[in-house]
Amino acid sequence: MTGMGPPPAVADVRRAVRHALGDLAPGSLVLVACSGGADSLALAAATGFAAPRAGLRAGLVTVDHGLQEGSAARAADVVRLAHALGLDPAEAAAVHVGTAGGPEAAAREARYGALAEAAGRLGAAAVLLGHTRDDQAETVLLRLARGSGTRSLAGMPARAGLYRRPFLELGRRTTAAACAALGLAPWEDPHNLDDRYARVRVRRRLLPALEEELGPGVTEALARTASLCRDDADALDGWADEVYARAAAGCALSDIGGVALAVPELEKAPAAVRRRVLRRAAVEAGSPPGTLAAGHVLRIDSLVTGWRGQRRVEVPGGIGVVRRYGTLVFARQPASPAS
Repeated sequence: MTGMGPPPAVADVRRAVRHALGDLAPGSLVLVACSGGADSLALAAATGFAAPRAGLRAGLVTVDHGLQEGSAARAADVVRLAHALGLDPAEAAAVHVGTAGGPEAAAREARYGALAEAAGRLGAAAVLLGHTRDDQAETVLLRLARGSGTRSLAGMPARAGLYRRPFLELGRRTTAAACAALGLAPWEDPHNLDDRYARVRVRRRLLPALEEELGPGVTEALARTASLCRDDADALDGWADEVYARAAAGCALSDIGGVALAVPELEKAPAAVRRRVLRRAAVEAGSPPGTLAAGHVLRIDSLVTGWRGQRRVEVPGGIGVVRRYGTLVFARQPASPAS
């Protein structure tokens, strides 16, 4: 019948992409990160449709992690399909996956490195990622299990610098239905079925168990929790920025480097704000954010709230924190503490 629109799932993914691209200047290039799975394949198809109608150019990058036999051939298949979907340029990026932080973290680091390199070389204004509401729910559960704070429980942002996630309000059922309606055959990564990975266990065991015991809607509720936490975290981060600026004013450490903060300003701030300030100071002094845990920040906080002349607090990256004459000093070689 003529005049009928696309199937609902196809309309949903196209609408989500169109919304995500709405602020880009005409002629801008957007790249789709596509593994060939249902989520990123639906994203590629929707972008190939929506981007030209918005006056944008659309391309694709698929990352070959080299972790499975035949991965190069599959990457080549994705590139060929990209051209059929109207995505050009389209290329495969082969990466070496290290071991730092475990296999999942190492693969993620290699993948994002390849995407950033391609975006810079091709002059892309944005890179689209296919994470869905289900991925968001899994992320919240994983971080909750680690005892993470509000910012971590906020999950993945819809936008973060170069990267955009159009599908965070759509479920995997929608992307799978879109692929089926468009006649696209997604590739299922064997790693997505490997229970050695925590995210796979959450996806295949924990979330179904929660749905069975608590009723349907758990995934949506977790994603909604992430959105609410993000609003709170954004407000607290803005407050912490103001406290950081006041606490750092007049406390330069040009002689030894590092960061210095005035304790009286820190004492005025609520704990949630103060600890954000302390974490930021440790990171700016050189502590790796990925290994700086809540326990480290709490020990630094004790120099403000439980000062008894204690020795310096050591945090990852070889950074030491001491309290010295009403000032907290974050540096690789801090001076001896004094009251």
